[in-house]
Amino acid sequence: MLDKNLILRKITELEEYKSQLEEYKNITVTHYQNDWKTQRIIERTLQLMIEVCVDISHHILADRKWRIPTSYSDTFSVLFEQGLVEKKLCETLQDMVKFRNILVHDYEKVDPEIVTGLLKNNLNDFLLFRDAILKIIQSE
Repeated sequence: MLDKNLILRKITELEEYKSQLEEYKNITVTHYQNDWKTQRIIERTLQLMIEVCVDISHHILADRKWRIPTSYSDTFSVLFEQGLVEKKLCETLQDMVKFRNILVHDYEKVDPEIVTGLLKNNLNDFLLFRDAILKIIQSE
């Protein structure tokens, strides 16, 4: 059975993280590169946001007994296959998972342009994901 309370708690976390990153939305590449504390805040918060999306998705996939994803990235393919997210959002979330993997495993390869681009252009994609998940909950 879908644990709506769990998903709603995760969505609240996602919204809180997004709100926290709003103050960094217009950060310059130079400022980001020259302030390790800011880097840590932004990168860790983005990592947490991406992991929340994966956690929510895994819960839904397990509940619905849909195919088991082969990777974190594939998790969003399953949601797309089932008609829960649009193709563009699926691809964006897959790119974010790849970015998360760089943050976690290849820290020295983090590209400041990508990080500042995510902040400027992709924070609202997390809200699109939230909205898609809320539709699932409301339809139950």
